[in-house]
Amino acid sequence: MAPGKRAEMMEETRAKLIAAGRKAFAEQGYAAASMDELTASVGLTRGALYHNFGDKKGLLQAVVNQLDGEIAAEAKEAASRLGGSEWESLMAEGIAYIEMALKPEVQRIVLLDGPSVLGDPSQWPSQNVCLQTTTSALERLIAEGLVKPVDAEAAARLLNGAAFNAALWIAASDDPQADLKKVIDAFKVLGEGLLTTPPG
Repeated sequence: MAPGKRAEMMEETRAKLIAAGRKAFAEQGYAAASMDELTASVGLTRGALYHNFGDKKGLLQAVVNQLDGEIAAEAKEAASRLGGSEWESLMAEGIAYIEMALKPEVQRIVLLDGPSVLGDPSQWPSQNVCLQTTTSALERLIAEGLVKPVDAEAAARLLNGAAFNAALWIAASDDPQADLKKVIDAFKVLGEGLLTTPPG
């Protein structure tokens, strides 16, 4: 088999397993998802799972990475639709991230099973990409004099942590829509505390 074809088949196998894992984890949760059923649903064996991801936890990490990538892309798109300044875009991305907690798939996989199985979300590779993006934006805003001269990484960790914890609250809420409005209002006020000149 040609190397290009082999790589294509391996990528196809990974994609099938991630899709099956995503479906199983969203519907049944990590603990209840059967790897035999998951692999059989896409015509593969457990060996394919172990070869590509090492174990069930590795598959969950791949699913979380995929979901986090989609969440980040949707948040960026929401910010670009809004237009506005870099600060407004940064806040819009944070709010869009919080709003993603309304999606059952995100609730189950990213906000519930992810932290309990994979540990501290601030150490996830996908979260580190988000942190770097937020830090870079804050560095530019500090250099422009729009944000107070604080450590950009510390501020980014606090903003991202606030958004993640707000999403956890929304995911567990008995009335997520009502709590979402409160969370967004508080998130904006929290963020505005970083500005050199409060919005008028």
